[in-house]
Amino acid sequence: MRAILSGLHHKKKLQELELELIDVPEPFDDLMVTFLEKQTQATLTVPISRVVNSRIVRVRLDANDLQILGSDQSEFSWELYLNLRQNDTRGLIQVESEYLSNRHQLTLTSFYQLNSDANGMALFNLHTQQSESEFAINAINLQDNQLQITGPSRLNNQPIKNQRLVLKNVQADSFTEWPINKMGLHGLFSATIPLSELAANSTVELYIRSTVDGQDLDQRIVLGKSLAGQVTQAITDHHRLVVLQKRYNNGIRVQEMAAPSVSQRLANLPSKVGGATKLFSVLMDKVNLVYMRRLFKRGHRAFEQPTLIFESFGGRQVSDSPYAIYQLFKQLYPGFRFIWSIDRSQKKFCKDNGIAYIVRRTAKWVRTLEKATFWISNARFPAWVKKPSYVTYIQTWHGTPLKKLGLDIENVSMPGTTTTKYHANFVKEANRWDALVSPNDYSTQIFRSAFGFNNQVLKVGYPRNDELINSSAEDIVALKQEMGIPLDKKVVLYAPTYRDNQFAEKGKYTFELPFSLDDFKKLYGDDAVLVLRMHYLISNALDISGYEDFVYDFSNHPSISDLYLVSDMLITDYSSVFFDYAYLKRPIVFYPYDYHMYKDELRGFYLDYEKDLPGEIAHDEDQLLQQIGEKLKTPDMSDNQKFMDFYDRFCSIDDGLSSLKVVNYVVQQIENS
Repeated sequence: MRAILSGLHHKKKLQELELELIDVPEPFDDLMVTFLEKQTQATLTVPISRVVNSRIVRVRLDANDLQILGSDQSEFSWELYLNLRQNDTRGLIQVESEYLSNRHQLTLTSFYQLNSDANGMALFNLHTQQSESEFAINAINLQDNQLQITGPSRLNNQPIKNQRLVLKNVQADSFTEWPINKMGLHGLFSATIPLSELAANSTVELYIRSTVDGQDLDQRIVLGKSLAGQVTQAITDHHRLVVLQKRYNNGIRVQEMAAPSVSQRLANLPSKVGGATKLFSVLMDKVNLVYMRRLFKRGHRAFEQPTLIFESFGGRQVSDSPYAIYQLFKQLYPGFRFIWSIDRSQKKFCKDNGIAYIVRRTAKWVRTLEKATFWISNARFPAWVKKPSYVTYIQTWHGTPLKKLGLDIENVSMPGTTTTKYHANFVKEANRWDALVSPNDYSTQIFRSAFGFNNQVLKVGYPRNDELINSSAEDIVALKQEMGIPLDKKVVLYAPTYRDNQFAEKGKYTFELPFSLDDFKKLYGDDAVLVLRMHYLISNALDISGYEDFVYDFSNHPSISDLYLVSDMLITDYSSVFFDYAYLKRPIVFYPYDYHMYKDELRGFYLDYEKDLPGEIAHDEDQLLQQIGEKLKTPDMSDNQKFMDFYDRFCSIDDGLSSLKVVNYVVQQIENS
């Protein structure tokens, strides 16, 4: 029997912890959670407040109750135990942790964090008696000729009013005030100051000014963790040096001074040139598979600098959850080393966007993979890629499963493999994943069984969906303009699944649209356009010549989230895209034109396709065209009970901070190593 802390929810000013139960027998009516404070051995037992389903329960508490009143102790570390009854005997199961939280400020003087100990057991850490004159931030960097600060904009889950950034000049006893903007991620702010605005030869301390109980409150900015991974030095365009310093009291000082002379800067150049020469000495344009395997078998040692490798869909894209994680990492911890593993087709995209990359199946690729400390991917690496023991492999996966996966596929009909080989490779690969990102409870249970997966699950939601939650109407207009989509027309997105039976022979795939573009254009061409998002395997087999003014093929667009945002409705069939699209609460039409064949002869489904979907099913082209017209008239599904039941089950976990939670997980691994 196992109990795993898998989530945190806020209910007004209360905290609700979510536990995943494995092999714990029902009924759950008598379940409780006992908190044990490690230092004092004090205990607090709280009953289960809600049974979500046969695997998930929740316990609600007030974090302030975990403070031992009258104690001089200011930090409390509580272990969690599932308290259950079997027959007439009560027993305790220590709760594991698959959830890492941010710092949650309860009051000006107290905060808590959910964490895990060295053995992976859950800890509820409560910190009290903090100085109300301090304000903890998430990250601080010097880049793009700016001082950039990211921090929380909420107190006990309530917005902090009128936040401003204050720079106090240590020498001149003066200050300047800068506005703070709400960041794209929920609950965070972003403050930026051009480095050119810093006074010459000055030292400034950083403060946050906000309105509390009607009065201005100045709090000194502090950073509880190290500055590792953040850019702490910059030379401005005017040849001035700016340096960040973390002081003994965790405060941050910014110093502005003359930059080193050219001769001083050149003094360090030989070692850098030598390192670059050595790195490029192993560069090869192309190597064969046999040579690759031999290279992976050689002994490698990790880079001294934390190095993260990102890959999406086997290198065919720079996209999806790995890209969302990468973008936030670059913003918060640009001092780490980030490299994308790509197919050659992505070289231009990486160069145009300043993304460091390695081309797959080259000697440099092998060396970099083997010397990195983290792999972050949404698909499987080849089985012959060796994973060193010092590598932490984070698998983000690429969708909430509707179709059967892995071991649950009884008959695999894909080119180049058999059912037995497919199952064996799936389990072997899954056992290499140190952590697997899950978007909801439903997916967590399927991943464990279909992948034979028993390692850590990060139930934080998909990072790629942060964009859906944090984007504004203005962002959507800008996207449409960038993509060349008319602003005065509705957008219908068609994103079907890849079918296992769509290959003609190995390496060749077929596809034909299952509805008439002529009929579609005749009915809706004056008011709407059609956007296509086809699977990469068959996108090149699609011919839309003659319809370019009405049909837009974005099959190779790097971010499917962009397509969700610009569209007013979705048409799909068995693709898991509807799980993500539901975050927008926009209408979805299902067009499973080969439903019975697909259900009975191919993979089958986990859900009841006819009852559990968040939209209507069109079984033929006439029904499809009719439902498109109806759904374009109902752009918001918030009042549709069936839709909202689906939303609560599959989408409610994601708060727009999934990327940050994965970043925090990685940073904790780095700091604990």
